[in-house]
Amino acid sequence: MTGVCPDHQIREMLATGAIHAEDPVLDEQVQPASLDLRLGTVAYRVRASFLAGQGHSVADRLAEFEMHRIDLSQGAVLEKGCVYLVPLAESLALPADMTAVANAKSSTGRLDLLTRTIIDEGTEFDRIPAGYHGPLYAEICPRSFSVLVRPGMRLNQIRFRRGQAILSDEALRALHAETALVDGPAMIEQGLGFSVDLHPRDSDLVGYRAKPHTGVIDLDRIGAYDPAEFWEEIRTTAGHIILDPGAFYILVSREAVHIPPDYAAEMAPYVAMVGEFRVHYAGFFDPGFGHAGAGGAGARGVLEVRCHEAPFVLEHGQIVGRLVYERMSEPPTRLYGAGIASNYQGQGLKLSKHFRAG
Repeated sequence: MTGVCPDHQIREMLATGAIHAEDPVLDEQVQPASLDLRLGTVAYRVRASFLAGQGHSVADRLAEFEMHRIDLSQGAVLEKGCVYLVPLAESLALPADMTAVANAKSSTGRLDLLTRTIIDEGTEFDRIPAGYHGPLYAEICPRSFSVLVRPGMRLNQIRFRRGQAILSDEALRALHAETALVDGPAMIEQGLGFSVDLHPRDSDLVGYRAKPHTGVIDLDRIGAYDPAEFWEEIRTTAGHIILDPGAFYILVSREAVHIPPDYAAEMAPYVAMVGEFRVHYAGFFDPGFGHAGAGGAGARGVLEVRCHEAPFVLEHGQIVGRLVYERMSEPPTRLYGAGIASNYQGQGLKLSKHFRAG
């Protein structure tokens, strides 16, 4: 069955040992097209980000780069600007015809918490080759806020697929003609393009910029923090903003996006042609995101934006990235937002779930 594995196939992998954990995987970890991964009990502060590389295990390289280790069992703070490596509770024994890709969860990305998965003999972040047998590790680098973490927290997620599942531009145009993927003209070139909304109809609030000196965020505290203590509001009626180098922004797409039940999507992280910035750290869109049958009517894509080398003028309607659609091997048993805790169904401009609503 070619395509992205849905929830019931993930449960089969748990039953057969293709996914293994000493502590049983919780039901709520299984999403419509992905599995949430849990932090283990120890974090290693390392000198630099690294990949294991061919012929090396992560444990081998960790011996080179470890500075000290931190017991997470009672909770511990991962400090802004530092790099940590945390063994994950889950490990894999993938079949020879199955690959996997990992990504940060939405709430992780919206905190500018750079979280990537590495593996033994890995040469890429977040990419797990066919037939991989071995442990998983999360590299965590808090970029804007220091965070309090504990074992079992779920900062990243993993998808499994067999074969080539990505839709060609031709297939994507046909799908859009059959069931609208955006609430307007579809800009299709190597995926579905999306643009930034800097001219909202009902407000001059277009986004948020992370403040440079803030307190710690406990990732278990939902709806607990005053946004004003961590974020500056970005307001304009001019239809453009200037991005500051090194600053982190939460913005929103102009288009309302729809992911049909038979498909999943991933946001491409960076398109070099659109300017000196990166869009997104958390890019999985589950089947049913923005889908009317799952309680949505199209949902905006929240953009996690970091500017790089030089100040950059971002204009309303400017293309900032693209969604790459993939076929599911089968529809999931549950859609995003349909009877499960889906924090961002029907969303607009929205901070992570840790902050109180305005």
